[in-house]
Amino acid sequence: MSATINPNGTLKGKVALVTGASRGIGEAIAARLAMEGAKVVVSARTASDGESRLPGTLGDTVERIKKAGGQATLIKADLAQAVERERLVEEAVAAYGPIDILINNAAITYFMPVIEFTEKRFKLMMEVQVYAPFHLAQLVLPSMIERKSGSIVNISSPAGLHPKPPYRGGRGGTVYGLCKAALERFTTGLASEVAGDNIAVNVVSPGLVDTPGVAVHGLINEQSKDRVQPIEFIAEAVYQLAKADPATMTGRIDYAEPFLKELGIKPSELV
Repeated sequence: MSATINPNGTLKGKVALVTGASRGIGEAIAARLAMEGAKVVVSARTASDGESRLPGTLGDTVERIKKAGGQATLIKADLAQAVERERLVEEAVAAYGPIDILINNAAITYFMPVIEFTEKRFKLMMEVQVYAPFHLAQLVLPSMIERKSGSIVNISSPAGLHPKPPYRGGRGGTVYGLCKAALERFTTGLASEVAGDNIAVNVVSPGLVDTPGVAVHGLINEQSKDRVQPIEFIAEAVYQLAKADPATMTGRIDYAEPFLKELGIKPSELV
């Protein structure tokens, strides 16, 4: 059975904001949420062709969803800028109403040894991967708390785990790993803070997925190709957490495939 949009799905009437949604994981998540009836606001720096060296645009994501019968709109924003984050939430609320679901997926990543890492690149990665999710949560939480309803899902990575001996040298992923570890600690801390407000805060860790961003960093090779995970697994895991009951499922740091096995769920095809 081919994938379809269900306007009366479990997310009917919900407004979802997905960052980093011009391609890859963010695009897949946006499509999966739209399939369940959510009104999806997608954001990234690439709105149109020619704005990035990587394939995929926000326009493509919106067209994909609308062509299937879903609701979506795009807001171009640079999440490295506080004023842009504030504008993003303001325009998203103006378009569809208060945010019910926030998916923090956007990232900018450099792989290089600590000794070579510049202050500018370090601060940019921390701004986009750690402070932007923190700030966006601050912007959407007042409405969620007022309505006693909401879900925040942060996208992490196994890079957030501590390396284990024997050490064999890395690929320069120390800063990326510390960003993701910080994001995961923020997730569990915020989950504990808003547990009484019926708001869930969780992490999905995708593993290795064949996306344009992964390709540009050369992360898929002969040694890693057998670990590549279909993008549908990540999109499904995010959807399951986005709709989960905060009373029973919050503060989780879940790896997509084992999480779905735990629930006994197979990933849906995407529109």
